[in-house]
Amino acid sequence: MAIETVEKLLLRFRALGAERVFFKKLAENDNRKQQIYLGSSFAALSFFPYGEIVAYPDLKVPNFKAPLDFFWFDESTVEKARGAQLILYPAYPEVRLSGFLTGCRIAPSEHMREVPEECRRGFDGRVLIFGTTADGRTFAYLAAENTHLSKELRAHPSASDELLIELTLPVGSQENKQKLLDALREIHQTGPHSSKRMYSDGTVKPYTARNGGGYTLEALLGIAPNSRAEPDYMGWEIKAYTKSRVTLMTPEPNGGFYGREGVRAFVEKYGHLSAAGDKYFTGAHKVDKPTELAGTTLKLRGYNPDLPDKMAVDGAIYLVDALGEEIAVWDFSSLLTHWNRKHAFAAYVPTERYSATNEYHYKSPILMGEQTDFSKYLQALARGMIVFDPGSKIYGPDSEKAGTVKARSQFRITVKDLSKLYTHFSAEDL
Repeated sequence: MAIETVEKLLLRFRALGAERVFFKKLAENDNRKQQIYLGSSFAALSFFPYGEIVAYPDLKVPNFKAPLDFFWFDESTVEKARGAQLILYPAYPEVRLSGFLTGCRIAPSEHMREVPEECRRGFDGRVLIFGTTADGRTFAYLAAENTHLSKELRAHPSASDELLIELTLPVGSQENKQKLLDALREIHQTGPHSSKRMYSDGTVKPYTARNGGGYTLEALLGIAPNSRAEPDYMGWEIKAYTKSRVTLMTPEPNGGFYGREGVRAFVEKYGHLSAAGDKYFTGAHKVDKPTELAGTTLKLRGYNPDLPDKMAVDGAIYLVDALGEEIAVWDFSSLLTHWNRKHAFAAYVPTERYSATNEYHYKSPILMGEQTDFSKYLQALARGMIVFDPGSKIYGPDSEKAGTVKARSQFRITVKDLSKLYTHFSAEDL
């Protein structure tokens, strides 16, 4: 039996564990052959929990693909569509949902047949609803044309001209933004706060190292570390910063000498000794600007800043030595996964450390960025705004950590340039 009302639909989604529900009004070109169109930018990735993005540069139309743990349901049954995936076409650019019917008996195949191009008339009354869970599943239900549910959804107060329309409280809603600001205001007003860290079992313990600003803020917000690359707080990524530069990402290279041999071999070969006997690999790397100390240069392949919305499927950020050998590589597919999933909404919190007491004060205003896309990240990198600023090292013989290695491959940006990464950016006073 079909689900007839939005109320019953949401109850079913909640029973399946869905925390976020959104829908798309379908047109005739949304079908099993043309796939489901999800948007003209990779911002659509922020809606779905997807697996590892893989590049396919040798196809007739090169693309990236990301698997989905995707299920169709009705009032009593749930069944997996085993071929479901997101396909990202950077040449256009656009994102489509593919393989969403494969191997699934309860999938609405009869409503996903191809319509001849000459008969297409735009939106046709079908509505596709998605619900996503904290453990990475996506559930789907189709409201067929002229059904009560379809009509109710299209007339729903949340309905808009957006391609993907939030039915539950939007991740980037003003309500969620205000709740975050209220929490940060309380932290601001009750500081300074002793350095601490929350662990995965929920316990909070004192933290003595100098880099406790982010850990302390997360603990105050009740954020425990987890292995999933998801935003920290109600859909928002939270970043504490103490200086003029902010660390955006710390991805390890997956190619070149570093990718093959690892951080220890890389620092041994390309690092320099400090006065204390530690061996470091450092240097602020901007694209196409050789560094003085290491003689290494950051490069960008497969992206033209004059065509900012497009990128090559086999593109990469990479580091070369003085002889031009690629010694560290970050391919676009691995960076895409992290950036779009975690940084769609981000709050940057100015932080002051009191070294005498090892306490932190979180200040005002809070810088808030909303809606990003990996192309904005590449644009800022190509223009020299984002800098690769590594700090990997091998501890020297006089250290209590002698012989151990620390990997630190960080990409950073100055606070004044943060706004270039987002569609909307504001400074919010506490």
